Formats: sequence, C-alpha cells, structure tokens
Amino acid sequence: MDKIYDVIILGAGPAGLAAGLYAGRSRLSVLILEKGQDGGQIAITDEIENYPGQMVEGESGPSLIARMSEQAKKFGAERCSDMIKSVELQGEIKKLVGVKGEYQAKTVILATGAFPKPIGCENEGKFTGKGISFCATCDAAFFEDFEVFVVGGGDSAVEEAMYLTKFARKVTIIHRRDELRAAKSIQEKAFANPKISFMWDSVVERADGEELLDTIVVKNVKTGEVTTLKADEDDGLFGLFGFIGYNPNSKLFEGQVELVNGYIKTDENMHTNLPGVFAAGDIRVKSLRQVVTAAADGAIAATQAEHYISNL
Repeated sequence: MDKIYDVIILGAGPAGLAAGLYAGRSRLSVLILEKGQDGGQIAITDEIENYPGQMVEGESGPSLIARMSEQAKKFGAERCSDMIKSVELQGEIKKLVGVKGEYQAKTVILATGAFPKPIGCENEGKFTGKGISFCATCDAAFFEDFEVFVVGGGDSAVEEAMYLTKFARKVTIIHRRDELRAAKSIQEKAFANPKISFMWDSVVERADGEELLDTIVVKNVKTGEVTTLKADEDDGLFGLFGFIGYNPNSKLFEGQVELVNGYIKTDENMHTNLPGVFAAGDIRVKSLRQVVTAAADGAIAATQAEHYISNL
C-alpha cells in the first residue's frame, strides 16, 4: 500500500476505537487494523454495568462496541482486517507488514490489548461469560449473595477475592500450592475475612452445567483426590473467577518498544520510548484495565499523535 497515513491504530478494542474517533475528528488520515472482531475482551461480555453513559436498561459488550465502531467510522477512520506479522517502528515513517499487505504511517498507536491466562479446565470456553469470569470489577455484582470460587494465589487473586466478598455470600480461593504468593499484608486481610475460605494444593479440572455453570471438579495435586462441587439448588449457579495473570499481546514489538513484564511502558501521555509511537489500553503498564480507562488512553494517544504530526 503506497498511502502514508497520519495514524495507524493497531487493534479495535475500546482503546483503538476511541483513538480512531479522536484522530478522525482531528481530520487526520486514520487506518484501524484489526485481525479479528472489534472489541477485544469486552466483545465476549454479556452485560456491562459500569461504563459511564451506557444504556442503563441493559448494555452488552457487543452493543457498546458496535456504537464505538460506528462513531469511528463516522469521523472517517478507515478499516482493514489483517494479521500483522512484523512492524518497523523506528524512523519517520512506520511500517506494518501483514498477510494482506504493507501499511505505512507517520505515527502508530499500539492498542493490541492483553488477555487473561486461562484457568486450564475442561469446558472453560463454554462457560466463559456464563459463570466463568476473569474480572471481578466487571462481574462481581452478577453474583450477589451467591457462592463464588477464585483460582489463583498472587496479589491480584487475593485482592479480587476480597473485593468479591462485598457481593458474594462466600468466596473460596483455590490454589495449587499450600500457601499464597500474595504479599503478607494482603494475606493477613484475607485470612481475617470470615467470608473467605481456601482449598489448598488444588486445581480446577472441569466446569459443568447446562446453560450456566453449576458444577466444578477440583483435584488435589498432592493426594490425587477429586472433589465435585455443586451449586446450591436455590441458587442454580455459582461463579468461577480466574486470576492467574494476563498475557499482553506484545510479542510483535519486542526489541523495539520498551516493555515491562511484556507490557508497553508509556508516560502519562501514552508516549513509548520511540518518537511517534504510542500505546493505549490493556497493552500498556497501568493499574486498572477497564473499558473506561482504555477509552481514555485512546483519546490521549490520538491527541498526542496529532501534536506530534503538527510538529514534524
């Protein structure tokens, strides 16, 4: 492709679409590249409750993303579906090489996101969004007064378990070791919480149910004992939350942009270590990964890209 865009945005999740909207409104030539469906993680979320300005009567991930996509399109953002194989981010003109062609731009916004590490149990995909979740902030309210299980033993797992106690009547942490990896101060709070119990040396082997998750099979890794846990009949379901880490989609950028544990390091204005290269959303180092923060990142990145181009 001979055209040199002002901005190429890699990824069409909330961060990428917000960047496309802002860049388009600034009358920049914009191309959004996405290998799959729009939305990233939010595309598989059945119900959203905490995005400001959403439809209060009910909002799904796909419905919110569909409107974001239309907004970006309205302001002139071009779209292309392609799998990017390599990137050249240094120099005045950045180049992205995909299966279908090559793309060039003066600036690039990396918004490729991150995805939760899977729990690793049978039927996990079947019940994701139907009892299995990877975001307590997103989904805790759906399990108010229900029983939930948390897989993991690090800081995030224990902190999310404590957060879930605000909603669930009981939270059980399932950990494959006989002690938590979380900081001692966090552990102390968890052990003191009457709503939290523990299943040590254990892993979830299978998730089951008809439409919703109501059964999990747990195996003790030391004794081999298998336990089948069923939801209370009055409940009809329970929650299973996985917090064993995330996998950032950053392999393409290794050796070019500065990474911290696989996440792209930026300043508060989304600048990476390379001039004209910005990052937004879950792919970057940050404390909160939510739709609202991803959209904010995208807006900032696009605004900064405009400033960069105007000073070329």
